[in-house]
Amino acid sequence: MASERKQWKVLVVDDEEGIRKVMAITLSDAGYQVLTAADGETALSICEKESPQITITDIRMPGMDGMELLRRIKEQDSNKEVIVVTAYGEIDMAIQALQLNASDFITKPINMDALMIALQRAKERFTTRKELQDYASILEERWMSTAEELARTFNFQKNLIDSSIDGILGCDKSGVVLTYNKSLERMTGFSKKEVVRTMPFSRLFAPGEAERFKEALASEEYGGRNRLYLFEANLLSKEGDKIPVQLSATVLFEGAEEVGMVSFFRDLREMRRLEQQCADQARLLHQDKMMSLGRLAASVVHEINNPLAGILNYVRLMIKILSRGAPNPEQIEKFRKYLGVVESETDRCSRIVSNLLAFSRKSKMEFAEVNVNELLERSLMLSQHKMALQNIQAKTELDSKNPVIQGDFNQLQQAVINLLFNAIDAMPEGGTLVLGSAFNSKMKVVEIRVSDTGCGISKENLPHIFEPFFTTKTEGKGLGLGLSTVFGIVDRHKGTIEVKSEVGQGTTFTLKLPPS
Repeated sequence: MASERKQWKVLVVDDEEGIRKVMAITLSDAGYQVLTAADGETALSICEKESPQITITDIRMPGMDGMELLRRIKEQDSNKEVIVVTAYGEIDMAIQALQLNASDFITKPINMDALMIALQRAKERFTTRKELQDYASILEERWMSTAEELARTFNFQKNLIDSSIDGILGCDKSGVVLTYNKSLERMTGFSKKEVVRTMPFSRLFAPGEAERFKEALASEEYGGRNRLYLFEANLLSKEGDKIPVQLSATVLFEGAEEVGMVSFFRDLREMRRLEQQCADQARLLHQDKMMSLGRLAASVVHEINNPLAGILNYVRLMIKILSRGAPNPEQIEKFRKYLGVVESETDRCSRIVSNLLAFSRKSKMEFAEVNVNELLERSLMLSQHKMALQNIQAKTELDSKNPVIQGDFNQLQQAVINLLFNAIDAMPEGGTLVLGSAFNSKMKVVEIRVSDTGCGISKENLPHIFEPFFTTKTEGKGLGLGLSTVFGIVDRHKGTIEVKSEVGQGTTFTLKLPPS
């Protein structure tokens, strides 16, 4: 079995090196000859040079995405099989890929059992198609001259056609069905005995569909005159149900004389089910979005009204005092305190707006090289005033050998400041805050660590901390968007977040970001 699989070349295309390595090891252990590529252009070059029979590609990649790669591979060689990898919830992308004649799709995180099943299906499709092509070539090259050869050919043809996953039907020029395989039996419910030389070809179509089929076959629209490619129609089952299919057909000639037609049918019922599931999911997402907007509006009004009310009261008080004349030294000192409150509350409103922008992903990402230690030092500097007010001691543990990363400095700074402010809020009576950085050579990521000696997070709350609007703070102290904003920013930088916490001891957040 292993030696048989070694004949199969599989190309794995993914912009994430870790995924490529894991899949390469798994498939190599399963006996496949594995090639890898980090992008679509490299994958196309490998396809031309190495000619792998099967390509497994992620859909979402920078540059040429998986959908374009699928199209280009099919243009190179329509016989090659392509399995696409989608994220959970991207059913519409999977449907588009199937419509472009992808062999199959699997979702992330990748289940290796599902991957092996998809590979087996792709191999069967490739082998069946290759055998059909080889058989067609044989028929063109020679004419069987003996009854024994004709019998062997007939049996081979029968077994080959019956083993096809897609339905295959052949008829003469008058529409009498001569070939009808097992896939069509399963699809329609009509047995071979009920159809072959008994039922006209048009009877298998839903009302009006046979006429559409004939018109399309006579036009140039679907692959040229006397040919159809990826034409969608409806068959009619024995019970009278419509069966959506995608079909390809070719009129057969002997010299200039038309002798019949062969058609290939792919059952689209599963695809239609996926489309309906996609529509249902979109509707539920819209409903959830509307509910979230309602909660967000109520929270924003409350969160911004409170600091604005404080600002307005202090400004009115200072105006009232100034209207009586120049302030005395005691009043000037009070003004300083009032202005400090105004500054603090204004900063609070600014952070609410910043978190809302980041959460809604309206802010534009501007990627450049980022020095992690400089990022952390600036973030700490912007948080020092708030720490001083709460008697919090800050320590830094920065690795000078950190490589630079590619990222949006302002958004990463917002993520770090959100974590710092969370740590400060967790230590109302004072404590110690540690801000650290290090390069994890084993995982090949730069780690940013924010630790506090605060109240900690309970086991019950820990699974929910990155959910939008989830907060354990009292009303008026936060929208519950801080950590969900951090999660979104880190995810857009292709990073991950790790959290360790113990109630009464403190919490440590570790951001892991890929280097340039």
